[in-house]
Amino acid sequence: MFVGDHMKISIEEISKELGEEILIRCHEVDDEIYEIVNKLKTKDLILLGYQHDRVHRIKLSDVYYFEAVDGKVFSYCKDSVFEVKQKLYELEELCKEKNCFRASKSTILNIGKISSIYPSISGRFEAVLDNGERAVVSRQYVPVLKDRLGL
Repeated sequence: MFVGDHMKISIEEISKELGEEILIRCHEVDDEIYEIVNKLKTKDLILLGYQHDRVHRIKLSDVYYFEAVDGKVFSYCKDSVFEVKQKLYELEELCKEKNCFRASKSTILNIGKISSIYPSISGRFEAVLDNGERAVVSRQYVPVLKDRLGL
């Protein structure tokens, strides 16, 4: 399917009282349609992050990584850290379609924020994130990373 030739894209602004929706009209639901749907879903996952008695709406796409520390889970964004109420395994479920993967027992990384990776000691990998931070990918999760990156 060539987008330019066949697919018409319409955007309609509606009043605030109406619920927002995305409707896809297609002749058949193929991989390309699923891909579009996944991309749309990816953009929209919003988590609630807590910081100093305030609740913030965090876009998953802004999260560099999640880390569990002393029974609490934190999401690390470009220049702020929020506590999230989900457990790591719940986040893993929520995010598995969305560019995130389990990197170690205590962390989930956002692949979209990785600028480079390189092998480290004893089968582990180290990932350098866009903000310069480093994260370790444990040996048992390296195959997942390679798979997600298409290596």
